[in-house]
Amino acid sequence: MTAAYAYDTPEVLDRREGPYGEVVLRRHGPLLQIIANGCFLMDTSDGRSERLLVDAALDALDGRAAPEVLIGGLGVGFSLAHAAANPRWGRITVVEREPAVVAWHRAGPLAEMSAAALADPRTHIVETDLVAYVRETSAAFDALCLDIDNGPGWTVTEDNGGLYTPAGLADCARVLRPGGVLAVWSAEPSPKFEGSLQNAGFQRVRTEEIPVARGVPDAVHLAVRPG
Repeated sequence: MTAAYAYDTPEVLDRREGPYGEVVLRRHGPLLQIIANGCFLMDTSDGRSERLLVDAALDALDGRAAPEVLIGGLGVGFSLAHAAANPRWGRITVVEREPAVVAWHRAGPLAEMSAAALADPRTHIVETDLVAYVRETSAAFDALCLDIDNGPGWTVTEDNGGLYTPAGLADCARVLRPGGVLAVWSAEPSPKFEGSLQNAGFQRVRTEEIPVARGVPDAVHLAVRPG
């Protein structure tokens, strides 16, 4: 990164104490960044892998009409915006546990990423913890597109680890309709997680990689519920 802003001090736009600790929104040159408890989570620099998360799930549904998708994690809005831009999706439910992130999208700097998507009548925001939601909900979806951690082995909070356990994957399968798709974003490919998906009874397990400028590629893990 050679742009001048790479060496500037980021500007803090908002800092809030949320249910899981401190959440900060910063602007660094043209980029918006989300920081949680001092740990960099994401920014608006790219979005290729977040868009792939949505597209790969839709492609794996084999032409199902108006499929309903659950997006786990609002983040900077890449996945939601991309889903809402595609008329093939039916209802779009987004589960986000940080009230601050939702507020930044509804009436803050991140509205530039998601205003059109939030205005889409297909979009519904649920402010709750994703792990608890998939465990407790009676709703059913055709696709789960989950991006709440840096990967199955690199969770943002310890509680998120439950999502990738046999019990958590069973919950994911339960809320998927037969033939539904589970797509999980990761900052690196995880052969171990592929094995966990297979052991949980998912079929057509595969990983799509997205090259990055430096380091290991981002990845989207895909799996299909039998049926």
